[in-house]
Amino acid sequence: MNSPAIQDIRGVLIQVEGARLLLPNATIAEVLSYADPEPVADAPDWLLGRIRWRGWQLPLASFSRLAGIAEEAGGLGSKVVVLKALGGDAHLPYVALLTKGFPRLVTVSRDALVADAGEGDAEGAAELPLGVLMRVLLNNEHALLPDVDAIEGAIREAMAA
Repeated sequence: MNSPAIQDIRGVLIQVEGARLLLPNATIAEVLSYADPEPVADAPDWLLGRIRWRGWQLPLASFSRLAGIAEEAGGLGSKVVVLKALGGDAHLPYVALLTKGFPRLVTVSRDALVADAGEGDAEGAAELPLGVLMRVLLNNEHALLPDVDAIEGAIREAMAA
């Protein structure tokens, strides 16, 4: 028996400066209120610092700065989304991303999610910003599928430097 509901997954739309990110709900560990992070010496501008969470020192990144989409800084109304790292690094099991407001739960069905060519011509659309796997339309809303592996790799590299 084929049920259309089986194709649906729970997702989370996360608003960042200049874009919306779509992630599987299962990747979100927690949403926190923003507090100024502890600076990391010689870090790139997109690595905002470290935050304390459940005994961990998590790197806090600005996705918008990393991807070159927009300048983004934490402040009033900002939240922090703690993501379960997928890279299997025991020293970095979680990473944190700066967001604008609370993430929004969404149901993602196969029919409602389509690839988005993005702005400009097809040639220009092929170039995706760092940390972006794909541009999509979810129920006619533009969103980015983040490349969590690339984000984790960039964070690991920046933390090691």
